[in-house]
Amino acid sequence: MLKGKHILLGVTGSIAAYKAAMLCRLLRVAGAEVKVVMTPTAKEFITPVTMATLSKNPIAVEFYNPENGDWHSHIAMGEWADCYLIAPATANTIAKMAYGIADNLLLTTYLSARCQTVVAPAMDCDMFCHEATQENLAKLRERGCLILESPEGELASGLMGKGRMMEPEQIVEEIGRLFAVQQTLAGKRVMVTAGATIEAIDPVRYISNHSTGKMGYAIAEALAKRGAEVVLVSGKTALATPQGVRRVDVLSAEDMYEAAVAEFEQSDCAVMCAAVADYTPAVVAEQKIKKSDAEFTLTLRKTKDIAFELGKMKGARKLVGFALETNDEQSNAEEKLRKKNLDLIVLNSLRDKGAGFGCDTNKVTFIDASHREELPLLAKSEVAERIADRIEKLLK
Repeated sequence: MLKGKHILLGVTGSIAAYKAAMLCRLLRVAGAEVKVVMTPTAKEFITPVTMATLSKNPIAVEFYNPENGDWHSHIAMGEWADCYLIAPATANTIAKMAYGIADNLLLTTYLSARCQTVVAPAMDCDMFCHEATQENLAKLRERGCLILESPEGELASGLMGKGRMMEPEQIVEEIGRLFAVQQTLAGKRVMVTAGATIEAIDPVRYISNHSTGKMGYAIAEALAKRGAEVVLVSGKTALATPQGVRRVDVLSAEDMYEAAVAEFEQSDCAVMCAAVADYTPAVVAEQKIKKSDAEFTLTLRKTKDIAFELGKMKGARKLVGFALETNDEQSNAEEKLRKKNLDLIVLNSLRDKGAGFGCDTNKVTFIDASHREELPLLAKSEVAERIADRIEKLLK
């Protein structure tokens, strides 16, 4: 099931490193070509000779061989790989990945790799459950890493709990599923809006909101993985462009309106996930407004309702909207569904813990003309997959 795939296997200094030998063998049996990069401490748990024999490739540990100057290029390894699987991944390595520390070959390769990174944590239960480790895992999830579940069981310390590395057979199944994602949206073009708009007051100040763009970017990534041609009309955000996505950067609500209308004309579907300002300053000062003792009044005017305008022009195209509410959530969302001619609206509330701006998780409800489906609290990446499922049904 992995025939022809290039799997770069990273092995770190965990007692679970002994499982890497079986994992390497099973990946080879499944048809993958495997190369192995180890941390120096991993050699204390399993030998490079073992891994070289099983992978049928030389093992990379250090950046270069001091005896002959042979160089292990982390960039070349990252470009070669279709998947970078780090198993086992210690708490130390996970922390360094989360903060971009590159003090060994395995980590510099992670920072260079453009492929999907898969992480199989392995550590004692107290380390696994520690707030710092969970925050680091959340950071990696946010950046697109697939974190494999750590099953409960007996640990090397003798304790019982989470922290065990997933068994090699299960890991190979997960890698197989990763490559088995069907291109169900191939030939479809989807526009996604994301991030916050910036409404200038003067050359220094502006009006904006707390949106980070995480949900919209996750949706764009999920759609691209299914083969859709995705254009991401993005407001203010610090996020990297998802792989395979074309990004159009905008600043103001007016900029986003113009870009969205232009892109929607050529699209099969649009997902309106951006946090667009409802009001903008009526006049933008050419010079910085100086502070004075007098009261200052700022006159605002309404911006164009982008989803409403697209709803009027959509024809056979599909339109998905978002509603972030603080009161009368369902009735407000249903009104937006009707008023803006949406096919689906995704409702979430700031009253739900773990949902809303800046979170890595979200709790949403799907509402269309005839159904209402409430989802539990999920990672935004998983919410994005559920939204992609609904878009597939809309476009059939």
